[in-house]
Amino acid sequence: MKVFVVNCGSSSIKYQLFSMANETVLAKGIMERVGSEQAVLVHNNHKQQVVARDHGEGMKIILDMLVDPKIGVIKNVSEIEGVGHRVVHGGEKMSQSCLIDDAVIDVIRENCPLGPLHNPANLSGIKAAVAAMPQVQQVAVFDTAFMATLPPKAYRYAVPNDWYTTFHVRKYGFHGTSHRYVTLRTAELLGKRVDQVNLITVHLGNGCSMTAVANGKAVDHSMGMTPLEGLVMGTRSGDIDPAIVFYMTTTGGLSPNEVDNALNKQSGLLGVSGLSNDMRDNLAAVEAGNQNSELAVEMFVYRIVKYIGAYFTITPKLDAIVMTGGIGENSTPIRSKVVKQLSRLGIHIDADLNAKTTRGKAGPITTPESSTPVWVVPTNEELMIARDTQDIVKGRKK
Repeated sequence: MKVFVVNCGSSSIKYQLFSMANETVLAKGIMERVGSEQAVLVHNNHKQQVVARDHGEGMKIILDMLVDPKIGVIKNVSEIEGVGHRVVHGGEKMSQSCLIDDAVIDVIRENCPLGPLHNPANLSGIKAAVAAMPQVQQVAVFDTAFMATLPPKAYRYAVPNDWYTTFHVRKYGFHGTSHRYVTLRTAELLGKRVDQVNLITVHLGNGCSMTAVANGKAVDHSMGMTPLEGLVMGTRSGDIDPAIVFYMTTTGGLSPNEVDNALNKQSGLLGVSGLSNDMRDNLAAVEAGNQNSELAVEMFVYRIVKYIGAYFTITPKLDAIVMTGGIGENSTPIRSKVVKQLSRLGIHIDADLNAKTTRGKAGPITTPESSTPVWVVPTNEELMIARDTQDIVKGRKK
């Protein structure tokens, strides 16, 4: 079975085509600047400028590339039996991946106010894929679904009840597909059933989040009603005193939109360092003596360690702390800084293992004597989406 995985942004289409017989990637790429006559498509190692005035035109170009006689990987689009869509926000109604129908589209649309940067783009991708492949089953895989098992004490905020009942103000959580994948993969690596595994999963990239996992299920998560809450990120502030918003509108003279933009796009590593949202740039700047970058890195690590400490107290005896995402998988300095601050918990870095475990490798990076091992487990959200799509489409065909 071949599954096409789609992740649409407001002006981009990321995609991968899987052969599910052995879970291999036949093709992958990204189209950027969708909505213009100067869009750019990178398909495998082939790059070209294209005209894609909307997601529909972009989708058609990508599918044509997949069947191109010279660089394509399939003979006909009909070989694709399922399309899996990453959808960021499913709200409270969507607790698992599902076949897309009118009711599901209505739910995705209803949650656009909660995911204004993502859900409208996800809908555009679904519309484009349905138009291009009307005969193919379409599946929605929700970022928020893995967090559906959070108990009310974890997902509710201490605000007036009608804020929740009327306006749906609560923690939803994000990066759920990544956290679910590494939970399943870590259980496999540890030789345990997933319903027996207890973890703290740490997804570190430009966006960062953590999940406390008890018996294979999420019981707490660092992101909130939006992806702004929690850890220090590339351009997002993470946790702040909410009164800062009012202070900056009344005393700072900023509009609500300006505050929102600052907290989401001008804060985090970028805001503190004044240099870059990229951890690699900041680590290089630290070596060159940049004090602002040094503070940004220290804050980034400090917040992670605080959350790990908190999650230790709410989970059963941990099987592992798992680091994933671009920074978690590849930044040996950040992993070392985090683990060194866990020494009071009896956790100790193994410098040799840490140095060797990078670029797609999975394995522990702590000493055998450590009370809890810290593992690096590469994430694969696209494969998780492809697996869900295959399961749902096959179930539909039975």
